[in-house]
Parts: sequence; C-alpha cells; structure tokens
Amino acid sequence: MRTSVLFLLSFCFLFLLGSNFATAGQLKVLDGKGEPLQHAVVELTDKPVEPAAQEVAVMDQINKQFVPFILTIQKGQLVNFPNSDDIRHHVYSFSAAKPFELKLYAGTPNQPLKFENSGVVVLGCNIHDSMVGYIYVADDKQVLVSDANGLVTLPDSVQQVTIWHPYQDNDIDTRQTVQIVNTTAPLSVTIKTTYPAPRNTFGERFGQH
Repeated sequence: MRTSVLFLLSFCFLFLLGSNFATAGQLKVLDGKGEPLQHAVVELTDKPVEPAAQEVAVMDQINKQFVPFILTIQKGQLVNFPNSDDIRHHVYSFSAAKPFELKLYAGTPNQPLKFENSGVVVLGCNIHDSMVGYIYVADDKQVLVSDANGLVTLPDSVQQVTIWHPYQDNDIDTRQTVQIVNTTAPLSVTIKTTYPAPRNTFGERFGQH
C-alpha cells in the first residue's frame, strides 16, 4: 500500500469563522481549494480495535444511490446489500480487496458478503452507471469519517492517522499519513482532490429495470 507522509503542525492558521472552525481535539480536512472536505476517512493507526465478531453492516440502495456513500467496516466483517428501490440493481466491484457480483435483483440477497481483506472497495451498478459507492475496510483500527464541515474529533493520545478520500488525486489505494503533534490545539490537513463530472442519473444503459 502506497503512502505519502505529512508532518502536521500542532496549530494551523485557519481564517475561518463559525461552526466549521476546528477546535481543540478536532482535525479539519480541507480540499485543494481550502474548502471543508466531507467523507474523508481517518484511520487511527495507533488505536486498534478488537477483531471480534462485528455486526452485519448495511450498504443500501435508495433512489439509485448507494447509502451510505462511504461505508467503513473492519476486516472480516459481513455486509448486506438490500435494494430499497422499486427497480432492480446489479451490484459489482472489480476492486482487488473484494471483487464480487450480485446479479440483477430486488429486495435483499439471501446471504451477506464477507470482506476478508483490508482496502478500498469501489461499488458500481451494471445497470445504472451513476451509482458509485465505497466500502473502506479497516485493518482492525478505529476509523472516523469527516462531516460536512470536514471535521473529525480525535481521541486523546492519538499520535498518527492515515487519511483517504475517494476523490483524492493520488491513486485510489493511497493513504496520506499524518503525524499528530498535539491534540489540544486545532489541526488541519489538505487533501488534493479532483471532483468527478456528474454522470447520467437514470437507467442510462438499459432503461428502467
């Protein structure tokens, strides 16, 4: 897995006001234009979790979208893929961490899928090209996801995190490693991103199913 290393200063000058300002113990993730970056996955590399049996996670399909857009799970966890739409979907992934295919179906598959390997799994629908989602499979480490203000709250004593975003300019499997100097001051980090062009939003390949 490729990583790029960034040593993070304990205090960054953020000329921002309002509720999206990073406070002590928070990490603010920004895009290349300095805007808050939602859906950044922050993995706490020095905060392991027990590899015990996990609940079955859910990646739903609602209004021709994967919900949630990014699902974070632990290695070895099961994921169910219910289809809450009144049309059928054909879910697949070519990602090395978990290639799979759920052929055209409605309702809920009989069995959840087990994600044995850590990594990023990109989801698509073979019928509706506009449907894209992501499953981030952590390697038994605590994981946080940035909110609409680009913020995550870090636990005490965390010293290192890795950050990933689906729109990052780096390769999809690259994490940016960040050394946390001091969690008692506001922190920020920039992830260079390129936002994809909008895709068609309805049955663009075979019509409604």
